[in-house]
This record gives sequence, C-alpha cells and structure tokens, in this order.
Amino acid sequence: MLTSLFTAVSGMNANGTALSVIGDNVANMNTHGFKASRAYFGDILSQSLGTSQIGRGVAVSSVKPTFTQGTFENSTSVLDLAIGGDGLFIVSDANGTFYTRAGQFALDKDGNIVNPNGLRLQGYLFSATSLSSAPVINSIGDINLSTLNSPPNPTTTVEISANLDSRQSVPAAFDVTNPNNTSNFSTSITVYDSLGNAHVVNVYFRKDTEATTGNTWEWFAVVDASASLSGSTEIQAQGTLDFDNNGALDVESALTYPLASGGFDFAGGAASGQAIDFNFGTSITTDGGTGLDGTTQFGSSSATIFQNQDGYSSGSLRSINIDQDGTITGIFTNGQTRAIGQIALAKFVSPTELTKMGKNLFAESSGSGQPIITAPGTSGTGQVLSSTLELSNVDLAEEFVKMIISQRGYQANSRIVSKSDELMAELVNLTR
Repeated sequence: MLTSLFTAVSGMNANGTALSVIGDNVANMNTHGFKASRAYFGDILSQSLGTSQIGRGVAVSSVKPTFTQGTFENSTSVLDLAIGGDGLFIVSDANGTFYTRAGQFALDKDGNIVNPNGLRLQGYLFSATSLSSAPVINSIGDINLSTLNSPPNPTTTVEISANLDSRQSVPAAFDVTNPNNTSNFSTSITVYDSLGNAHVVNVYFRKDTEATTGNTWEWFAVVDASASLSGSTEIQAQGTLDFDNNGALDVESALTYPLASGGFDFAGGAASGQAIDFNFGTSITTDGGTGLDGTTQFGSSSATIFQNQDGYSSGSLRSINIDQDGTITGIFTNGQTRAIGQIALAKFVSPTELTKMGKNLFAESSGSGQPIITAPGTSGTGQVLSSTLELSNVDLAEEFVKMIISQRGYQANSRIVSKSDELMAELVNLTR
C-alpha cells in the first residue's frame, strides 16, 4: 500500500512538471523565435520478484526544446531577421557567446547590431575595397557600422557622345579668355579629384578644317580659375577628332596635357597631374570601330547625347540591405553600394541538448557538441531572411491536448492516493 502511495505521488509530480512545461509553451506562444519544449517520462523500476517486476512510478527523464521551423511574419525593419532552415544567430556580450533564433536586431548608440538585450550580433566585416567573397577577418566579431564610409574615387575616364553640326563654319583660333566666340559647341561635366572634390570641366569643340574627305575638329577641356590650382582659367587637356565624309568618327588624336604636371591640376589640395582620359566613341581607324556609337558629325544641330565619368565623392552610410546569404550591403550618400559584412550562423550536431539561458538565448553544452560556424546557406545552415521575423513554433491546439492528458494523469494519480489512503484506514481499523 505504501508503494502504491509513493508511485501515485511520482505520477502527480511528473504530470505536474509536464503541466509546467505546457504552461511555459503557452505563455511564450507570441515570443519570436521561441522553441517549445517537451517533457519526456521514464518509468522507475523498484524491484524484481521472480519473473515479476514491480514499478515504483514515473520520473521526468528530460525536458528538451523542439527545433521545428516557426512560421514567418513580415516586418518593416531591415534588421528584423529570420533563418529559413537550420542554424542559430550568434550573439555575444561580456558574459560570453550565446545562440538564438530570435532575430529582432537594431543599431545601438555605438553602431553595433544588437538584440533587445544588448547582445551584439556576430559576423564578418569586409574591407573598403574587398569583394563580398573576401572577408578581411577570418574569425567572427562584432558587426559595427559606425565608422563605415565610402572613400572618394578620382575621375580617370570621361565619356562624351555628341553630334557636332557639320554645317558650322570655321571660327577664329580658340581663345580660352573668349571661348564662346572661338568655338562652335560646348558641354560641361563634373569630375572629381583625389580628395573627392567636385570640379566642373567645360569641353569646347571647334571646327578646325574642312575637306572633301572629312572635317577635323579640335576639343579643349577647360578648368575655370576657381577650380584651377594656378588660379587662372586654363586648358588642361586637348586633342583633335577627324570625321570621314559620312560623319563617322575616324581618328582620335593622342590626348595632350598642356600643364607641366602632365595632367589636371585642381585647387583645394588634391594631387596634381591627375590623368583623365576622354573617350568620344570607338573611332574607325584609331579604335577599329564603326565611328557611329559615340561622337558624330552630321548635318544637324550640335547636341550632347550622352556623357559619363567614373569618379565620385566620399560618402557616409545611409542604409543597408541584407541578402539571403547574410551579406550586408551598404548604400552610401555618394550613390555607391558596397558589401560591408556578412552575418555568421552556428549549427550544432544536437541542438536539442543546448542549455536554455532565458531571453531566447541558448548556450553550448557538453551534449550539444561544439558549434559549426559558417556563412548562411552553407554547411547545412538555412538562409537569412531580412525584414522577417520567425514566430514561436508552439502549436496551441497540440498544447491544449497535452494539457488535458497531463491534467487527467494528475487526477488519476490523485485518485490512487485517495484509494491507498482508504486501504490504510481499513488496515488501522482492524485493530479495533
């Protein structure tokens, strides 16, 4: 009788623990990234009598989380992240390194990507000049966005496509002090020096000679006094363009830099002698092209069709995008985009053996094994989904069913206690 009493008590304790686990699951049904736990029972063997084995009740052998995928919800924040597949985010603080499926991240005052508890997201940072496939740091570290900027790129190439009116007459020799009256057409383009300062370069076109085989035009790249190192308006690059009698660009002369530095000299402390190549199209003789895909000379009004240059100023980080492979791409105020880092994920051989630390955090344990740290989408890890949050994987209907079963188990064991008590009372009454 005493055995049945203690057996019933073990059943009440075990089912009570199961109800506690179910209550924790239900309480966290709206917790992002939460993984529901399950209580596992094991019977207790007290003794063997011959071929008979007498049980002593039940015990909770373990309580383990289930790492099934939760559903996703959309978000407006690019730093709200979810993992589509296996893997956990790696976060760190002064107390150590932890792992989580909850991807609610934001920037703190120091520029670190942190979760709501201030733990810093871990990943790889790239150099300012590296490609997304070439991380500077092989080991993971904090992803800090506070000091990122886009350095300037000095202009090295200018492309101009225009039509120069073949009907124009030949003006007087080009005079930099009177360019409008000594040229037939002009266009302006902004270029950048080594410091990222913008300077306007005016390109003047002057018809030089006419012939039945084609016409020759001169061009002059002029820098105004305010942008010139000398403080004077001056020609800093020049050349000639020869057209055939069909208006196609035939020959481009070698580019000439009149200044002693052998390039452009801009004011403002930038490097002198900046070489800028002017490309007017693929000429027939010089480049082996058609002569019609750039600057032409037809009998229509002079006009700029297209122009471009490859320089830009410095810029600060304006916003970011996060790809499915965890690559963080920065969008800078100078219009440039660059891969600046990559989120790292951790995968465990036995994730159910991880130790729950609260606040949606897990810690490595001897049973879980060491983490495999890798980029998203490799080594069996899932992809990172930006502007997305993973919901709890708690199935409320399943939890209610298990709650009823555990409640009935608790009630049934309590009835065993009552009946055992009645039998003991009968035993005591035998002495009366």
